Formats: sequence, C-alpha cells, structure tokens
Amino acid sequence: MDETEFWSLIDATRQAADGDPEDQADLLIERLTQLDPDSVLYFARHFEARYNRAYRWDLWGAAWVLLDGADDEVFDCFRCWLIGQGREVFEGALHEPDDLADLLEEFDDRVDGDGEDLGYAADEAYEQLTGAELPDLGLPEPPSEPLGSPLDFEDEAAMAERFPKLWEGRDRLGA
Repeated sequence: MDETEFWSLIDATRQAADGDPEDQADLLIERLTQLDPDSVLYFARHFEARYNRAYRWDLWGAAWVLLDGADDEVFDCFRCWLIGQGREVFEGALHEPDDLADLLEEFDDRVDGDGEDLGYAADEAYEQLTGAELPDLGLPEPPSEPLGSPLDFEDEAAMAERFPKLWEGRDRLGA
C-alpha cells in the first residue's frame, strides 16, 4: 500500500461514515480486513508515521483551542482524528495549525477531535486476519516530547495571538 492508497482508504471511509469518527473506524476495520496482512502492516506504518509527525506543540495548541482544553490523552485522540480528516486537512494543519479554521467546515467538540478508534483500526484488522497482534512496525522511536516550542495553553492572550483564526472562529466551528 502506497501513500495514495492510504489516503484513498482514509477518504473513502470518512465519506461513507459522514464524518463520524467511530463509524469511520468501523468501516476502516471492515475494509482493511478485505486486504492481506502485509497491506494492513503498510497501512499501520503510514498511519503511525503521520501520528508521530503530528506530535507538535503548535498542533496541540490548535487542539486546545478547538476542544477548549486538551490533555495528552485527548491530544493523542485528536492526532488520530486529524489523520482521519484526510490528506488535505492533515497536511494543511501541519503546515499551519491555525489554518484548521479554514480547512474545517464545522467542528463539533462532542464528536470531532476524538479519533481514538481510528488509531486502533489496523491493530484490530490485523488481529482479525491473522489471530496475532500487529508486530513492531520498524519505525523510528516517536519523540518523547512534542516538537517545536512549548506553548502556555492557559495564557488566553498568547493563544489568541498564536491562533487568531481558530480563536475567532470558535463560535462558527462550534468549538
């Protein structure tokens, strides 16, 4: 599975689930179990590599604004959800997290932002196919701390300055 196939699978399941991350995860498992175990491993590597790339202070700040707070577990789920939004949203957010205000049509913090189940889809599919746990993916160790400069999430003025579009768009996005 190459990168294009990875993103096609993400997009197809998101569209079929009407954007619901739990339904998307179920559909993703269903589609992955139609593939061979090696393809599921490639999918898992693509997902995990992107998950690790998104471990950044600026993305955590964007999640904090959108979700009105985000501890480390919530941020983990947010990164999975962000991958589930597809290549354009994911890469756009990595380029400039404040652009999520433009990239997202709406954001419901009761549903959106929590893609925990997406993070386990490859594990579940692989186990269904093989009866075994997903093996080590052979990727470099993830960073122990988020990349970039730390942000003081509790400093509203600093957060409004760093994320002006997200801060102003909180009402429009439903955050």
